[in-house]
Amino acid sequence: MKILILGAAGQIGQMLTNELLNKTDHSIVLYARNGHERLTITDDSREVIFDGNFKDKNMLIEAMKNVDLVYVNDMGDENSTKTIIDAMKVARVTRVIAASVLGIYDEVPGAFGVWNNKMIGVDSSVGSRMKSQIESARLIENSNLNYTLLRITWLYNQEGNTRYMLTQKGEPFKGTQVTRQAVTQLIMDIIEEKSDQYLKVSIGVSEPDTDWDKPSFY
Repeated sequence: MKILILGAAGQIGQMLTNELLNKTDHSIVLYARNGHERLTITDDSREVIFDGNFKDKNMLIEAMKNVDLVYVNDMGDENSTKTIIDAMKVARVTRVIAASVLGIYDEVPGAFGVWNNKMIGVDSSVGSRMKSQIESARLIENSNLNYTLLRITWLYNQEGNTRYMLTQKGEPFKGTQVTRQAVTQLIMDIIEEKSDQYLKVSIGVSEPDTDWDKPSFY
């Protein structure tokens, strides 16, 4: 399989690259702004770097040549999301895993929901970014692509902690935090899944036993 990581210089992008290199024989296309400066190839028979941003349709199409699956590390700009979708259609790539955030369906209940809304600040620049996440998710869900949308709760790092739990669209979101290591493990599990259980779904991603009023690190 050939996998394109859009946003490969991000923490999860780098963790995913390492996991794919160490645990699979898949080829990897690493796409990032100033990618050659920010990324290092460890296996030139399996990795290639593209410098570009998410609005560069021609570069995206070039990076998508012979790709089987695209992972999108950030959907905070709906114009970029639309360009990615358009490029996938031109390149005839149909499978995408896209990282979004919790709250795009107003699905976070209780005290944590109140805290989360306060932190994202509806009238702030963060709030306008949430509007972009909502629109990006709508574009993905209406794209006819074989998508998996990940609505990820508040992130932190903890080596060795790959525990995750999932909630489905239409269910109340549970869990205030999750490690980047766990999100990486989930993406690996989705990539390797042979059934269609992850196709055309939007899943909430959190850590079990963290159904609190706010994350432990706040």
